Amino acid sequence: MDIFVQQLINGLVLGSIYALVALGYTMVYGILELINFAHGEVTMVGAMVCLAVVGWLLGLGMAVPWPVILMLGLGAAVVACMVLGFSIERIAYRPLRRAPRLAALITAIGVSIVLQNVAMLVWGKQYVSFPALVPVVRYEIAGATITALQVVIVLLSGALMAGLWLLVKRTGLGRAMRATAQSPELAGLMGVNPNRVISITFVIGALLAAIAGVMVSAYYGLAHYYMGFLLGLKAFTAAVLGGIGNIAGAMLGGLLLGVIESIGAGYIGDLSFGFLGSHYQDVFAFFVLILVLVFRPAGLLGERVAERA
Repeated sequence: MDIFVQQLINGLVLGSIYALVALGYTMVYGILELINFAHGEVTMVGAMVCLAVVGWLLGLGMAVPWPVILMLGLGAAVVACMVLGFSIERIAYRPLRRAPRLAALITAIGVSIVLQNVAMLVWGKQYVSFPALVPVVRYEIAGATITALQVVIVLLSGALMAGLWLLVKRTGLGRAMRATAQSPELAGLMGVNPNRVISITFVIGALLAAIAGVMVSAYYGLAHYYMGFLLGLKAFTAAVLGGIGNIAGAMLGGLLLGVIESIGAGYIGDLSFGFLGSHYQDVFAFFVLILVLVFRPAGLLGERVAERA
């Protein structure tokens, strides 16, 4: 029972991160019907920029409290990723908006590869360690252990997801986003600027990706130029699981995928009679993706919609 509770806690933490990244996929798809495969690399850039700024501030030897250092690093990561998200949309995707979808998909993959290689040139191939800034505080719950960092990740992710939900459902910008998703042409006739709405959507997704990247690097204690690839695939799986294009679905899919992956990692040894170890936990994400695509392609909360003419 202790193992189950521990894995459930770990799964909720991972799922919160997956959900944040999945929201970027689902918002862009909901408006453009484009799978932005470069989104995982935006997460990686956020982590690397944060670590670079934190390392630079620590190198100055100034007596600055660790929360200030961490917030400055996070702020730099958010700004860099927002600029990157805006630039990707403006340079790579906007010229192809009326092109066949395959062209945009290939471009997204190309942007992902470019960002990986640029990050490798800037930060190198080696793993970058996250400085031991955050004090390790542990709490006991039902025989399981949860750290203060895990609590912060879950609470902050929940607050961001709730904030995004309110933004989309209760604000003028959210109405403009929903109108653009329904029909950019009709939204334009009603006074909405579709180009502006789409750019803002990319920027918001990049903001969430930056925060998720910092969370991942802080949680695992490292970052790498290739970290965004697998994280992006898992977040995409979460978006498909919940129903891509559906914001609530992305949140649900991320949490479910994190829990499934974590609990599977805890029991895969017993289920395979010791043949497989916990390092095979990534198998569960793609197994779930296959099942969803076979039995419910629209996702758990997705709806079948008519394809745009």
